[in-house]
Amino acid sequence: MTLPELGRLGFGAAGVGNLYRAMSDDVATATVAAGWDAGIRYFDTAPHYGIGLSERRLGEFLATKPREEFVISTKVGRVLEPVANPSGARDAEGFDVPADVVRRWDPSEAGIRRSIEDSLERTGLDRIDIAYLHDPDVYDLEAGIRQALPALEKLRSEGLIKAIGVGANSADALRDCVAAADLDVIMLAGRYTLLEQPAAEDLLPLCLKRNVAVANCGVYNSGLLARTAVPDDAHYNYAPAPAEILARAKALAACCDEFGVELPAAALQFALTHPAVATVVVGASNPGQIAQTAARMAAEIPAELWLALVSRGLLDERLVHA
Repeated sequence: MTLPELGRLGFGAAGVGNLYRAMSDDVATATVAAGWDAGIRYFDTAPHYGIGLSERRLGEFLATKPREEFVISTKVGRVLEPVANPSGARDAEGFDVPADVVRRWDPSEAGIRRSIEDSLERTGLDRIDIAYLHDPDVYDLEAGIRQALPALEKLRSEGLIKAIGVGANSADALRDCVAAADLDVIMLAGRYTLLEQPAAEDLLPLCLKRNVAVANCGVYNSGLLARTAVPDDAHYNYAPAPAEILARAKALAACCDEFGVELPAAALQFALTHPAVATVVVGASNPGQIAQTAARMAAEIPAELWLALVSRGLLDERLVHA
C-alpha cells in the first residue's frame, strides 16, 4: 500500500497521557491544538500511554477535524483490562493516572483485533491509519514476529487498518521484524540521533531496500539533547547519563554553539536527514513546547556544522546527506 503522507514533524501523544506528571484536559487539548495550528497532521498514540487516556484525549480533539486531513497511529500488543483498585494506587509505568487498568501482552490475532477495536472505541474515530506492534522485544520478540505480524498483515488486507509496522527502542529487533514481514513503516526510538546512530548499520539500509518508511522518535535521547547546554545531571535512556555519554553530548553542544546553532535544533533536524526517515515524532506537555519544536525545525543549520562534527569524530561522514 501507499503510506499516508506524514509530514516532516509528527505529534507524539505520550505526554497527553500524563507521562511523568498529570495535566488537565484543557492543557491537553490546547497542546494538541497547538500541534494542529503548527501544521502537524500526523498524531501517534498508544493504549500504553496513560492506559487509554492519551487515545481518549487525542480522539476527542481529532473528532473536530476533517477525517481526511490527518493521520493517526496507535499500537497493538498490549491489551488493557480493568482491575479493582480500592486503595487508589497510581500507575507504576510512568503515567500519572489511577491504576484501574492493567496492560497484558497478547500478540495473538484475537488480541490484535481486540486492541484495534478498543482503540477505535477510545478514540471515537472511524478508523486507525497505522497500527504498530508495540515493543515486542520487551515481551517476546519471536511470538511478536510469528503471531502478531501475520495478524497485522491480515487486518491490513481486510482494510481494517491502512498500514502496519513495529515500534521499538531496539534497532536489532526492528531489523528482524522488517526482514520477517511486509511492513509499511517502523517507529524507531532513540537509535538514530545526533548522539548515536546504530540503526544506520543494518536497519535503515534494509528499510530503504524493502521500501519501509521510518518514523523517528526519541531524538533527544531521554532529554540529553533537549537543551542548549547539557547539564551534569542529564539522563540517557531514562537513567543518569554515563560519563562518556555526557562528555559526547557536551562536545556536540559546544560544536553547535560555535556555529550559532542550538543543540536541540541540530538534533531535531539531523534526525530527519537519512533518506529512510519519513517523519520525526516529538512529544509535548504544553503548547509552548510545540512552538519551540516548530521553531527548531525551521532553524537554519549551516552545512559547515555537520562537517565540523565529522572532523571532530562526533559524526560519521557517511551520515552527512546532501
